[in-house]
Amino acid sequence: MSKRTGYVSLIGKPNAGKSSLTNAILGTKLSIVTHKPQTTRKSVLGIYTDEENQMIFLDTPGILEVKYELHKTMMGYVASAVADADIVTLIVDVSRFTTLDEYFNLEFLEDLKKINKTRILVLNKIDLFEDVKKVLPIIEAFNDLKMFKEIIPMSASKTANIEAFLEAVKEYLPEGEFLYDPELLSTQNQRFFVSEIIREQIFKCYQDELPYSSEVVVTDFKERKNGKWFIQAEILVERQSQKGIIIGAKGEKLKFVAEKARHEIETHLQQPIYLEIFVKVRENWRSSEQFLRTLGYQ
Repeated sequence: MSKRTGYVSLIGKPNAGKSSLTNAILGTKLSIVTHKPQTTRKSVLGIYTDEENQMIFLDTPGILEVKYELHKTMMGYVASAVADADIVTLIVDVSRFTTLDEYFNLEFLEDLKKINKTRILVLNKIDLFEDVKKVLPIIEAFNDLKMFKEIIPMSASKTANIEAFLEAVKEYLPEGEFLYDPELLSTQNQRFFVSEIIREQIFKCYQDELPYSSEVVVTDFKERKNGKWFIQAEILVERQSQKGIIIGAKGEKLKFVAEKARHEIETHLQQPIYLEIFVKVRENWRSSEQFLRTLGYQ
């Protein structure tokens, strides 16, 4: 039987469950997940391979209103993922759905409809409904648009209906040889995942605007044959006052974040590490296109 290979973009509003779906499909934590919106800032590539199919998933930032140069770059990742995809998967959080025109900008749906791609709709978080039948009017509303090949109710966090989604994707994959080694789960390097793990802890441990005003840069990564690997990172913030909040009284808050991150990184790398984290102020970094490039945003 011939092989099938293709790119599958995962798009949707912030907190719709794109990263949770990516992790559930791959059976590992590839994308960071928090309860706060806009956690994902760059596209995360995840590769699922079985005997006959290779699906290359592109987990993207949540669709949002652009306020900073950073947001513009994030939306660029969404546009690129859609352009590169063979299959576009739109993910909707059913627990927040009211009507089509309230949940989505209808212009967005019209633009999506014009794209000459196979479109699949995932209605996520059905586990939050006491009565699953509540999803039926939502299915009907999207059915009326006549733009989706498949509509799949799902709970990514509970891994419910994941197999049904994968089977649907396989139906529309183009024929072609695998593009990546079947053992590979991602093409992103370990520095990327380390920085994401530290950033995840910032989202979990701090409130309000601070997680959105911060970025993490891995400045040193030494793999050692004997002893712990050495990793050094910087947390960038926009104001001096934010630096004080990150560090906390007597440095206790930063120590707590570093310890939580170290444990997660060691689990990810399967390797003991020594982690150093510093905090630096870089005013208005989110608004500087040139500086964003130095941070790896393209």
